[in-house]
Amino acid sequence: MNTIKFIVFCLLLVLMCPGLQAQDAKQFVQQSVNSELEADRNDHSHWLFHEVDRKPGNNVTQWVAQTGKGDVKRVLVRNGQPVPEQQQKQEVDKFIHDTRAQAQQRQQGQQDDQQAERLLKLLPAAFIWTETSHNGETTTLHFKPDPHFNPPNREARVFSAMEGDMMVNTTQHRIQSLKGKLIRDVTFGWGLLGRLKQGGWFDVERQEIGKGIWQITRTQTHIQGRALLFKTISEIEDDEKTSFERLPDDVSLEQAASVVMAKKDSGVKSGGQ
Repeated sequence: MNTIKFIVFCLLLVLMCPGLQAQDAKQFVQQSVNSELEADRNDHSHWLFHEVDRKPGNNVTQWVAQTGKGDVKRVLVRNGQPVPEQQQKQEVDKFIHDTRAQAQQRQQGQQDDQQAERLLKLLPAAFIWTETSHNGETTTLHFKPDPHFNPPNREARVFSAMEGDMMVNTTQHRIQSLKGKLIRDVTFGWGLLGRLKQGGWFDVERQEIGKGIWQITRTQTHIQGRALLFKTISEIEDDEKTSFERLPDDVSLEQAASVVMAKKDSGVKSGGQ
C-alpha cells in the first residue's frame, strides 16, 4: 500500500509540475515587465547613435542625437543616394528652427511609447510562458497565446496571435530579445477592414548601452497584410542602431546639431557602443 501511495504521489507531482513551472515563468515575466517600466520612468538620458533604417521606398543611413525637444537627424544616405553635406546641414538647421516639426515628432514618439508600454503590460496575461533554458546570465522563455486571454483592442489582437521566444537578463530582469511570428491570420471587420497574414514575424534585440540603461539596437518587422495598425512602425522594416555615445541630460537642439554635424559620414563599425 505504501508503494502504491508513493507511485500515486509521484504521478500527481509530475502532473502538477507543468502548472507550477508555467506560473513561475509568468511571475518571472511580470517581474521583468515591472523592471522595464520602472527603468523607463527613471531614464532621462539622451544619446547619439548611428542608424541604418530600411523600409520599402524609404531607406536612410543617419546620425541621430536625442534631446528633450526632439531627435536631431543628419541623413547621410537616402534610398542609396549620398546626401550632399550642404543639404545635410540645411535639413538639420531646418528642423532645429521648426517648432511645429519638433512638436509633431514628440507627439508621435509619445504615442509610440504609450503603445509599447500597453503591449509590454500585456506580456504576462496574453501568453502561456515556459522557461526553455537558463545559463546564469540569461533566461529564455517560450510564449504561445493564452486561449483565455481577451484582447482589449486591435493592437492586442495582433499581439495575442503571436508565438515566439523572449530572452531576459537574469540579474537585472531586463529584456534582451523578443521574437515572434503570427501563427494564424488576423482579420478586422471579417477581413473587410484588414488582414494580417499568418507567418509574419518580428525580432527585437536590445543591449545595455550604459550602466542599467538598455536600448533597442535592432528591429526587424516583416508582416504582410492590408492593415497598417502600428502607425509609425512599418510592416516591413529592418532598423539597426550602433555607436552609442551619451549626451548631457540637458543637451539643447543647437548642441545636438553641432554633435551630429561633427561626426564622420562613413567608417562606422556595426555593433559598436
